[in-house]
Amino acid sequence: MPKDDARTEAYGTIDEAVSALGLARAEDIALRDAARLPDAIATLEETLLGLQRDLFVVGAELASNPDSHDRLEDGLTRVDEAMLDRLEALLADVEAAVEMPREFTVPGADRLSAAFELARAVVRRAERRVITLERDGLVAGEWALPYLNRLADLLWVLARQAEQALGTTTTKVRIEG
Repeated sequence: MPKDDARTEAYGTIDEAVSALGLARAEDIALRDAARLPDAIATLEETLLGLQRDLFVVGAELASNPDSHDRLEDGLTRVDEAMLDRLEALLADVEAAVEMPREFTVPGADRLSAAFELARAVVRRAERRVITLERDGLVAGEWALPYLNRLADLLWVLARQAEQALGTTTTKVRIEG
């Protein structure tokens, strides 16, 4: 398969998202090791590792040949509704603990939130690539696209949670028109 094939682009972008989450996880570990990790985000490493594992499932689904879609297994090689439900529950929990800004936020208040923002941007790109695959009938199941959409939302909220937990000041941009 060519390196610029739509499926290769999609699962390659998922791989980038896994790596960007790895950056966030490494920053989380560094903060914890330096005793600078507030209790509000103390369980973040486990959460991030779980999200990385989920993205491997997304990647497996996207990499699968359409002739093999019937052999994929829910939750292992194909995104299933239970994965989306877990993500939705996590998003609801984090949203409940975060004060949401009313303006656009500029990434870079701290390294952890910036890593989340980078991961979010990569996941949004993956989402766009999956839309192309769906249009061409190359996605095995119905849950990969909603999973990526909600994951990007979660990463945005995790960036806000990190900023608030670390006490960093978020740069905000008000769009007036």
